Amino acid sequence: MTCGWLEGNLGMLFAGGQGRVRLPIPSVLVEHPKGKAVFDTGLHADLAHDTSRLRSSQDLFDVHMVAGDALGPQLESLDVDPAGIDFVVNSHLHFDHCGGNAALPNATLVVQRPEWAAGHVDKLIARDVYNPGDFDFGQPVNLLDGEHDLFGDGSVRCVPTYGHTAGHQSLVVRTDTAEYVFCGDTCYFRRTLEENILPSFGYDLEAQARTLDWLRSMRSAGATLIFGHDGEQWPSLGGELA
Repeated sequence: MTCGWLEGNLGMLFAGGQGRVRLPIPSVLVEHPKGKAVFDTGLHADLAHDTSRLRSSQDLFDVHMVAGDALGPQLESLDVDPAGIDFVVNSHLHFDHCGGNAALPNATLVVQRPEWAAGHVDKLIARDVYNPGDFDFGQPVNLLDGEHDLFGDGSVRCVPTYGHTAGHQSLVVRTDTAEYVFCGDTCYFRRTLEENILPSFGYDLEAQARTLDWLRSMRSAGATLIFGHDGEQWPSLGGELA
């Protein structure tokens, strides 16, 4: 699902990049015999008509979104009841990855412990790095300390990929025929991996560089990498991965 688009300067996300770039805001539905999970929830529904909740980030991004792009309507268009989602796995707690959390009232939030702690640091909230109004709605929270097998059979795994933020994680999904790594913001674009050029900012760029090495090893082992905001790759995926 593409829950809106952002437009900003490429140089923020790819050191030395020039010009503007349009960024798809992905959300992924995972259906498993033991339940349903959503990985990242996109932009908050309010951004379709009012961008004030972005606070200072309004100066960094233009928002391209209509009401139907929000997570709730997207799930309903797939005949999936948002109230029936069992887990919401946030790669991290920046506004474009958790804005739809409120649409999943009965889901358990699955997040790395360092990320949850960072999202509640007063200084970071004051600097508009995090906004608990995007992600903290009183749902049960499963705080992870490392890798986590979501359904207990190895098919859906939360894997720490720290660096972009203090507790970033990616999602590894294995089907009968393929394996996918949903990178989140640990790797925005294919170019990030292939040219080994990190963003111009991040919590720990050395840790993020080590994560890129892990992603390369996963790709060499046959996994398909789904990059976080790659406007060239995302539309070509066709929405449904087998």
